[in-house]
This record gives sequence, C-alpha cells and structure tokens, in this order.
Amino acid sequence: MNAPEFFRPTAQLPKIDGVRGDHLLVAEMVAPGSKVLDVGCGEGDLLQLLEARGVDGRGIELSREGVNSCVAKGLAVVQGDADTDLDSYPDDSFDYVILSQTLQATRQPRKVLENLLRIGSRAIVSFPNFGHWRMRLQLLVGGHMPRTENLPATWYDTPNIHFCTIKDFVQLCDEINVRMERAVALDLYGRPLRLNAPWWFWNMFGEQGVFLLTRRN
Repeated sequence: MNAPEFFRPTAQLPKIDGVRGDHLLVAEMVAPGSKVLDVGCGEGDLLQLLEARGVDGRGIELSREGVNSCVAKGLAVVQGDADTDLDSYPDDSFDYVILSQTLQATRQPRKVLENLLRIGSRAIVSFPNFGHWRMRLQLLVGGHMPRTENLPATWYDTPNIHFCTIKDFVQLCDEINVRMERAVALDLYGRPLRLNAPWWFWNMFGEQGVFLLTRRN
C-alpha cells in the first residue's frame, strides 16, 4: 500500500549554517507577511528565522531564561505555559500557530492542539518520533528507555512526558477532525524522507514529524 496522501515528498531544503532542518521546513510552510505565534519558542531561533522572511512573529515560552534570551534579541516574547495560557488567546488571532518540538512536553497535548487551531487559521506542529527504529531497538535489545540526539535526557530528568509516534499523532488528528495540508518526516540530519513508501516506513525511519494543519469545515 502506498504512503497516505499527506506524506508528500518535498524538495531538498537549502542548507543554512547553524539552522536546524526542521526550522527551515517550518519557515518554508509559513507565508511571508503572516502573523505568527510560536508556542514554546525557546531562545527564539525559529522566530528570528521567520522574521527574516517578513513574518510578524510573537512568542510564548515557559522558561524565564528563554524569555530573557528572546527579549535580548529584540523578539516579542512573553512567559507562559502552553497548557494553561493558550486559553486566554482569542479565536483566529493569528494566521499560524507553531508548536515546535514541544508537544511531548505538554501535560494535555490534545487540548493544546485544539487550542492551536482555535487561535490560528493554521497550525504547524513538529515532534520527535518515538516509533523510530533506533528507539525500538534500544527498548528491545537494551531494555531501557531510549536516548537519542533529539531526546538526550534520561528518563528521570526529561521534560518530555507524552512521547508519541507519527502514527499516534495522525490518529489524534483524525479524532479531533483536523485536516493535514502537508506532513513531512525528517531523518536524523533534518532532511526530508523522499521515498514513496508505505505508511509504516515513515513511522519506522522518520526521526521527526512536521505537520501543517487546518480545521475541517
């Protein structure tokens, strides 16, 4: 069986020194001139990339250190928690709401995802794929919770509390009636997987998933 429609091959992304592959892909998905909210924006690397493309960017970040770093770069970022503070944002207040490598650290991922699509016309979500073959091998052979470059923390000090696979995320989108405009699986080096393969291939060999989402009518 061929890969589902939403797993479309994509052109090779341009290489920019010091810029993560998933950030480049997210920036490619955002139309220039859009109003964007970056949830869990960290130190503002993605926001800086977006603003360089003419995007009107705002951010919300849980850690005080991250907020201070963003403000020092001249970025419009406030301290807040995705699990609780997104409720106060009005409907349709942004063109895009981005959740980059943060979904697995939220306490209520379903509620957070629903809020993203309430606040924005579109949402872009990226996350590490816990179904990757390296993860499975560490559990099978090593008998311990996996650690990778994308997930380097040990089980007892990780901020991630809701690991999921690409398959899990697709099922969640179906449950809450979300339409996937585009989805891409990235390899260990942040490069898009381009093979036209069955769905399990993406779940097995994608290190990360990046999804552009909209609400169904």
